[in-house]
Amino acid sequence: MAYGIVLALVFGYLLGSIPFGLLITRAAGLGDVRNIGSGNIGATNVLRTGNKGLAAATLLLDALKGTAAVLIAGRFAPELGLWAGLGAFFGHLFPVWLGFKGGKGVATYLGVLIALAWQVALIFALVWLAMAFLFRYSSLAALTAAIVVPIALFVLSTPEIAGLFALMSLIVIIKHRANITRLLAGTENKIGARE
Repeated sequence: MAYGIVLALVFGYLLGSIPFGLLITRAAGLGDVRNIGSGNIGATNVLRTGNKGLAAATLLLDALKGTAAVLIAGRFAPELGLWAGLGAFFGHLFPVWLGFKGGKGVATYLGVLIALAWQVALIFALVWLAMAFLFRYSSLAALTAAIVVPIALFVLSTPEIAGLFALMSLIVIIKHRANITRLLAGTENKIGARE
């Protein structure tokens, strides 16, 4: 079983490390997305190019790599899906192709959640949308949703899935520490703003 876990982690990592935000913006002739805004490869920074379609495509593909990792590995054993999902999350955060400097993992986190507990993924989406609508900060919306998800999972899902997302939520919060500093200082950029 340990061999299977390693394979699931590696498979998930390689899938998760595909930098869709970078590939999409380059294919569209917009250059390297890491040279604008926050320097991130995720959908929020792609949105700073002014192209909502590319940002939506990045969000979708970054989520799908998490969903695909879970579903494919889970066909062999359900617990392998959890490990592959974790691997995909880490692959997005630390892609080998980009010197281990990736995104903040929110879309891939959501994709893993869709595969493991779609009802709680709906809660994530509702919390994110409500916070984004009220305050216009993508980071605040993501942080709030990441705090709510493990709590919801402890009530609605299995301890294993809840524990996985408690770990992933903690990492999401850590990856947003610069955003938290800017939020507290009142200098965080709002959704759609170009830096």
